[in-house]
Amino acid sequence: MAKEVVIYTQETCGPCHAEKEWLRDNNVSFEDRDVRKNSEYMEEVVNLGASATPVTVVKDGDDQEVVMGFDRERLSVLLGI
Repeated sequence: MAKEVVIYTQETCGPCHAEKEWLRDNNVSFEDRDVRKNSEYMEEVVNLGASATPVTVVKDGDDQEVVMGFDRERLSVLLGI
């Protein structure tokens, strides 16, 4: 079963753009949720305990890991890159 990746971003966030480019370069599909364009996404990211973007959620079956900021090392481990 493939891991599901959701990244919470906003247009003016440089690290968000860098992470999305890195994910694409590593052939990782993801759902991009812009917190400025959808108030539900903003509420979701706040409920995750975040105060800044990017926030990445990696789901593997019933397991879920939340990565605050663009943490290449942690994401590499979680995604097996």
